[in-house]
Amino acid sequence: MSDKTLAIVAPCYNEQEMLPTSIPVLLQTLDTLINAEKVSPASRLYFVDDGSRDNTWQQLADASKAHPGRIVAIRLSRNKGHQNALLAGLASTSEDMVVSIDADLQDDPVNIEKMVDAYHNGSEVVYGVRAARDTDTKFKRLTAEGYYHVMKKLGVDLVFNHADFRLMSRRALNALLEYPESQLFLRGMVREVGFASSVVEYDRQSRAAGESKYPLRKMLSLAWHGISSFSTAPLRAITLLGITASALSLITLLWVLATRLLTDNAIPGWTSILLPLLFIGSVQLLSLGVIGEYLAKLYTEIKKRPRYHISERLSNQADEH
Repeated sequence: MSDKTLAIVAPCYNEQEMLPTSIPVLLQTLDTLINAEKVSPASRLYFVDDGSRDNTWQQLADASKAHPGRIVAIRLSRNKGHQNALLAGLASTSEDMVVSIDADLQDDPVNIEKMVDAYHNGSEVVYGVRAARDTDTKFKRLTAEGYYHVMKKLGVDLVFNHADFRLMSRRALNALLEYPESQLFLRGMVREVGFASSVVEYDRQSRAAGESKYPLRKMLSLAWHGISSFSTAPLRAITLLGITASALSLITLLWVLATRLLTDNAIPGWTSILLPLLFIGSVQLLSLGVIGEYLAKLYTEIKKRPRYHISERLSNQADEH
């Protein structure tokens, strides 16, 4: 019998339709690992309610009462976003290894056993990597894979087709919790932690109930957080844009002068004013926008506000409150 404990952390936001399925499945996953003597019977599930507006919290509270000591239900004081809710769950654990997984179970829990095996073979971080994106729309597949390629070009170290389905050892997780930033992009931060790692490939499932909590707007926001948190390439691109704008403006100036002096086709004043004005103006606005985004990130980080507040924690054990 293994003495290594496992925690499975699942952030939840308006998942009342999915929880009646995901809670039994994750409990069964734990039982399978315990019966196979790969984890300790003291292993637990952690569900984090990220300020849901439906019946999610009541279901989690009932599950914690029905399975005392096996399910920990954590409620945030308000909605703080997927990454903060996930970090709140990770920070609440004390087990030897911690698996993060979304409550929709599109990342099949069956693969957790492979992650645990990799941990016992020496891996301190095990990344769940999608073998294919057959369940995605063509648009989402192209944009997601394109994003990973862009991040690589910008020098950001990411695992291709990996989101937040992973296993971390206690040592690796403690190292991650030392990172102080409030603008979280965990899939990039985990790579910064280092330690011995491996990959488990899997086929992503279709959502069994409910709807996706990551519309295009939130996906774009997360993508930008990743770029601005781990790459200064956009700032450097501003310098390149300035050089390019100067060169093109000089060429335009020479062309305008040549047209004016050598031909009779020039419309007085129009070309020489309009073209440089439009071009340089657009470059300036773009540059100010990029700089503004980085300044906004600095402003948020400097305030050092707490990432989240926990309003309730239930596990129905005497040592929990």
